[in-house]
Amino acid sequence: MASSYTCTLFILNFILLSLSTISSLEDDFVETLVATRTEKTSHLHFYFQDRPGGRNPTAVQIIAGKGLGFGATYMIDDALTRSADRGSEIIGRAQGMYSVATQNDLGLLMVVNFCFTQGKYNGSSLSMLGRNHVMDNVREMPIVGGSGLFRFARGYALAHTVWFDAKTGDATVQYNVSVNHF
Repeated sequence: MASSYTCTLFILNFILLSLSTISSLEDDFVETLVATRTEKTSHLHFYFQDRPGGRNPTAVQIIAGKGLGFGATYMIDDALTRSADRGSEIIGRAQGMYSVATQNDLGLLMVVNFCFTQGKYNGSSLSMLGRNHVMDNVREMPIVGGSGLFRFARGYALAHTVWFDAKTGDATVQYNVSVNHF
């Protein structure tokens, strides 16, 4: 009987000691994570080349709209370039969708990932979700997340249309993006 009692006490002591050691290790791990994560701010400048018209469109209507276009939705895979020139170096893609979300003017709901394929941010992406009132000279939309170097990103994107073809709907939009990330 004494041997069973001693064995039980040994096991309980071992379990309690192990739990306190694990708890201590978890605290050290959390402190290490917090201590090594420093927030950075990045400023990006690029051009969004939207082409819903022509032989090789990069924006395709997937839902038809009503009246002035309310509800019309486009799936996109647009080039992101270094300059406004459509033939300039492609540094990534804008992939996602936009929908006409207003009934009386032209306001879009933008759900877009900026996926970078060149340079320092190659393999990283930023996620933008917000309202784009396209008739305004400069529009502000929130950056709500990211991946790679932009993990935990938050910030904003300023969009300005530099060229628009009313016949085809093709456009070049300048983006200035400021994001905080780890």
